Amino acid sequence: MKELLIKTPAKINFGLNIVSKRDDGYHNLETIFYPISLYDELIIKEDDHFSFNTSNSLLKGELNNSVIKAKDLFSEYTGIKITTSVTLNKFIPIGAGMGGGSSDGAAALIGLNSFYEVGLSNEELSILALRVGSDAPFFIDPKPKYASSRGEIFEPVSFRIDKPILIVNSGIHISTQWAFSKIIPQMPIYPLRMIDLLKINSFNELKNIVINDFETIVFPEYPGIREIKERMYESGAEFSLMTGSGSTVFGIFPDKSLAMSAAFGFPAEYFTFISYGLN
Repeated sequence: MKELLIKTPAKINFGLNIVSKRDDGYHNLETIFYPISLYDELIIKEDDHFSFNTSNSLLKGELNNSVIKAKDLFSEYTGIKITTSVTLNKFIPIGAGMGGGSSDGAAALIGLNSFYEVGLSNEELSILALRVGSDAPFFIDPKPKYASSRGEIFEPVSFRIDKPILIVNSGIHISTQWAFSKIIPQMPIYPLRMIDLLKINSFNELKNIVINDFETIVFPEYPGIREIKERMYESGAEFSLMTGSGSTVFGIFPDKSLAMSAAFGFPAEYFTFISYGLN
């Protein structure tokens, strides 16, 4: 029986500037999408009808999750009736600002394209992925990229994180819609494009240069998330930032032992993970 396993990576936003409001209701932004070694797993198996199963109870009853949405878009675009079972093993926290849902949807497009040997290009898959979510096209080819517009226009960057990244999520779910409704767009003082021009000896140098505009919205409403960032620095992080519209915070540490020590300092019920970026 034919079977395909795909590992779907999470991402962090190394900086996130909300630049302006668009006429279509979305926002123009700039960010650096950076993939990390935290994955969901998508398993596609041959079957006589389509079915979707998942390890996450929150997604089991959701009829329009990103995987099913991607399946419907792929079927509509190619004319193929999808008769596979799809199982999603979920490890990336939901609603955490790490793009888990978008990554799963993109993986479904990639997987079905391979499973049915259609041969769609990455450009075609990216067009479909944009209908799954604004950041889903990034996961068609998840390499460090500068992103602009809605987050779907990419430029490659040489910027790399060669130190351990501690991921911490307290379990708070922040509505992206709420966060965007509160944000006041502004032109960044330090555009993220400039990072490729900098010679970085320590990530400490970027503390006041690389920011996430959503921190000014989220931290007053959810002080516990601000405390995670503060604890990152108290534990020796060179750099720390909230990713996406929250609620995950990441910290870049000088070495893995310091990152592990910091991870043990957070409550046991928090999600913690130490990653190296996918370079």
